[in-house]
Amino acid sequence: MDITEIRPFRIEIPQRDLDDLRDRLARTRWPDQLPGVGWSFGVPLDRVQELAEHWRTEYDWRRHETRLNGFPQFTTEIDGQRVHFLHVRSPEPDALPLILTHGWPSTFADFSAMVGPLTDPRAHGGDPADAFHVVAPSVPGFGFSGPTREPGWGLARIARAWAELMRRLGYERYGAQGNDIGSVLAPELGRTAPDNVVGVHVNAHMTLPSGDPAELEGLSQADQARLALMAGWEEYSGYGVVQSTRPQTLAYALADSPAGQLAWYADHYDDHGGKVDAIDRDAVLTNVSIFWLTGTAGSAIRLYRESADIWGKPVSKSAVPTGVAVFPGDATVRRFAERDNEITAWTEHDEGGHFAALEVPGLVTSVIREFFRTLR
Repeated sequence: MDITEIRPFRIEIPQRDLDDLRDRLARTRWPDQLPGVGWSFGVPLDRVQELAEHWRTEYDWRRHETRLNGFPQFTTEIDGQRVHFLHVRSPEPDALPLILTHGWPSTFADFSAMVGPLTDPRAHGGDPADAFHVVAPSVPGFGFSGPTREPGWGLARIARAWAELMRRLGYERYGAQGNDIGSVLAPELGRTAPDNVVGVHVNAHMTLPSGDPAELEGLSQADQARLALMAGWEEYSGYGVVQSTRPQTLAYALADSPAGQLAWYADHYDDHGGKVDAIDRDAVLTNVSIFWLTGTAGSAIRLYRESADIWGKPVSKSAVPTGVAVFPGDATVRRFAERDNEITAWTEHDEGGHFAALEVPGLVTSVIREFFRTLR
């Protein structure tokens, strides 16, 4: 068999796995909780119980499985790893190829509401000149691209895999977009294949100060507020420390307890300021279900350990035109972003949040269209 072959793929979860999930949820051994602590000790017990009951009794995996199977999906082997991806070609002959990269704890399903408007703007009230051929891979170790089978699948290796994937699909000139971890992977792809990537667009972009005090002088009021968000993030950053240091230890709980996995993810999908259910709970549970049903929750968090030595470290400045969208709650400082990227577009928005593709997909689509309009 040719390992470079691209093979059609359909999601087909055995019924016994769905029955096992419901049985495990029904038999959850719940922890106690201190009175009156709210979110200060982590995601509250009643919130996880509510989501778990919805997952067990109302959430319909088969409906979402059918919905996702409405998109053409494929697998191929790259550098010894199976890579799953959604690939939807536009009916417009001059469409620009665009690779979309999700973050954690997300999956390719985050982009499902954007695929139609991006690939066929004519059918969605847009300008056909803004059309894209969309490629949305599952990050190695995540969902149907998992688990990883050997060490070494960090950000640089994934970026090289993305460049190879686009080459196999016959795309020599393309754009890249990403959020969360994808907001680091998309620029890294630009550094890996600068002659092929015409532009990079990111949201939920992670920026960190270099440590030079001069870098903090004269920051705007908005950037000072975002810098304060970074400092405040320490209260919630324990997950990153664990995943960057001891992912295997955590993996046992994530693999054995659906309620435990749900709580670990719900702590991120819910806003700690009290904005609960800002994201459709079925969208959240689709991501949670993909990780549970593929057994890749532990494999996915290994990406943090694999990339721990480069988080926040200096990188060569990319010359690829880069656009940044900032949504509420994003701790994205323009000065820090400009240190590493050639920023040619910057937009700030009052709607949405960290998971903007799930919260305001129409707005994200519009911003992507506008950024790439001058790069085609």
